[in-house]
Amino acid sequence: MLTVVHRGRGGPAPLLATIALAAIAMLATPSLALAASQPNLGTADSFAVLAGSTVTNTGPTVITGELGVSPGAAVTGFPPGTVTAAQHKADAVALQAKTDLVTAYNNAAGQTPFVDKTGQDLGGQNLTPGIYRFSSSAQLTGTLTLNGQGNSNAVFIFQIGSTLTTASNSRVVLINGASPCAIWWQVGSSATLGTGTTFQGNLLALTSISLTTGANILPGRALARNGAVTLDTNQITKPANCVAASPVTSASAHPKPPVTGGGPPQPASFPWELMLIAGLGSLGAIALGWRLRARRRSPQQAGR
Repeated sequence: MLTVVHRGRGGPAPLLATIALAAIAMLATPSLALAASQPNLGTADSFAVLAGSTVTNTGPTVITGELGVSPGAAVTGFPPGTVTAAQHKADAVALQAKTDLVTAYNNAAGQTPFVDKTGQDLGGQNLTPGIYRFSSSAQLTGTLTLNGQGNSNAVFIFQIGSTLTTASNSRVVLINGASPCAIWWQVGSSATLGTGTTFQGNLLALTSISLTTGANILPGRALARNGAVTLDTNQITKPANCVAASPVTSASAHPKPPVTGGGPPQPASFPWELMLIAGLGSLGAIALGWRLRARRRSPQQAGR
C-alpha cells in the first residue's frame, strides 16, 4: 500500500514513516517464497526400510515399521534382526510403495529455491528450515543442528547430487520444534552412515543405503529406489504421528533459478524481497531529495 504525500508542513515525513513501517513488516513476516513443501510418501509412509534389489542384515537390528523390497525379493538376516510390522517382498504393496517413493524422491529433488552448500561439511552447522543443495557429495562430521524455530511443520530438504557420508559418531540434532517427519535427505547416488551415527529424517537414495555397525535412524526411514539397503546392528524407527502431506506443486511451478532459504542470494537469482527493498530504497531517495530541495528553498522564501 502506498501513502500519498502532499508537499506542505509535513514534508516527506509521512512517506519516510510509511517506508520504515513497510520495511519492518516485510522483515517480520516469514517468507513463503522460500519455504520448502512437504513431499508425500503415499503408501511408502508405513515403511521404515524399503529397497529396490535386496535388504541384508547382520546382527540384532530392530526395524520399527514395515520392511519391503521391489522389484527384488531377497531379504536376509531376519532373524537375528527383527521387524515389528509386515515384510513385503516383491508383492503389490511393495510395488506401490516403490512407485510412491519415486514420486516423493522426484518432488524433493526438484524443489527450489535453495541454499548452495556444495563443498561444506554439514557438521557444526545450525540450519533453519529451507532447501539446501550439494551439487556433488555431502559429508557430515560431528553434529548438525536443525532449528525448527518453533514450527513443527517446518520442512528441511537436503538435495545431494551424489553420495552422502557420515563420519563415525556423527549426529543430527533437532531443536525448537523441528520434526523428523519433515526432514528429507534426497541422495542422488548412495548413502553411508558411519559407525555409531545418530541420524534423523527420511533418507531417500537413488541407489543404495548402508548403515554400518551401530548407526541408527531414530526416528526416520531408509528408502532406496534401485539398489540395496545393508544393515548391521542398527535401529530404524519410522516417525510417529506424522501428518500426511497435501499434494504439492510440481517443480515446474518454480522456473526461476534457485535463491536462498536463509543465506545470501545465489547467482542469477533475484527474490522478491530484494526487489521490495530496492523499491523502498528508491522511495527513500526520492523523499531525501524532496527534503534537500525544501531546505534550499527555505532561505530564499525567508528573504522574500
